[in-house]
Amino acid sequence: MVHRDGADGKLFVALTEIDEIFAATVRRAGCADCGGPLDRADYTRKPRGDLGEAAGGTVRRRSFCCRREGCRHRATPPSVRFLGRKVYFAVIVVIASVVGRERPPRGRGRPARVENVPARTVRRWLDWWTIAFALGSFWREAKGLFASPVDDATLPGSLLERFVGSKDAALTMLLRLIAPVTTTSVRASIAMPV
Repeated sequence: MVHRDGADGKLFVALTEIDEIFAATVRRAGCADCGGPLDRADYTRKPRGDLGEAAGGTVRRRSFCCRREGCRHRATPPSVRFLGRKVYFAVIVVIASVVGRERPPRGRGRPARVENVPARTVRRWLDWWTIAFALGSFWREAKGLFASPVDDATLPGSLLERFVGSKDAALTMLLRLIAPVTTTSVRASIAMPV
């Protein structure tokens, strides 16, 4: 799903554009603490995962810092490219987790890889989906948006199935939905405008 001819570049350009819209929205809003103007204070990310040339422009995470002396509050917008502090691209976390649910990784020595991710990392992500994500306040609120219940035990696959369209479109919609969990410095609404 990630490594297809030409599709990767288009997907990651689209994800970068969505992140830029999120960043512009946060910057326009100003500092949440004092209302002061925000200056760019991007930081470099060194994400793991082989996405080839498609990920060439995705190594900087947009972030802002309040200009007012004494405040200096940081505001890092939600992202569809980065899933919080995880060191892999969000796309890889979702896809490897879906595959990991279908084909659970086993063993301790040389773990089988899912989308070039070690089995123990996939197991950790599967735990994150079913514990931290499923029991978190964001998901408790967001799952009410669906007409029929989403199975928390099979996240993220059960959530990905809810989105129609091409695989890239469904993946993009899922990443947009969960974007608020990618930051703690900005209170993002469930449906950020894009």
